Amino acid sequence: MDNHITTPSILVQRAMLIMLSVVLAFILGMFAVRVVQASDPYVKTVLSLNGDSVQGHAIFQINCAGCHGLEAAGRVGPSLQGVSKHKSRYGLIHQVISGDTPPMPKFQPSTQEMADLLSYLETL
Repeated sequence: MDNHITTPSILVQRAMLIMLSVVLAFILGMFAVRVVQASDPYVKTVLSLNGDSVQGHAIFQINCAGCHGLEAAGRVGPSLQGVSKHKSRYGLIHQVISGDTPPMPKFQPSTQEMADLLSYLETL
């Protein structure tokens, strides 16, 4: 067995290498998520369209206001005021169409309706 004593400089180098590996893995993971998100044809189409916030407001009133309130200030569902400041456009689209957060239902608007709704949500 080798009786090699590890010096502090070797420990620092190893720690730096591990930290660099973790940062690189995180960056690559984020890049992979972005690539997958951008490759979804529904999302690509929604993001390529110009949404109409007035139409989006009407869509919101019909489909969302029952839980989120008439002015999106919250009721049964949470307030959506400022939601676009802490959730990406992809995150907002996914939230609406996925049904991953019960009791929110899975909602499947057309791409133009989703672009309109997204445009409205960005005004809050």
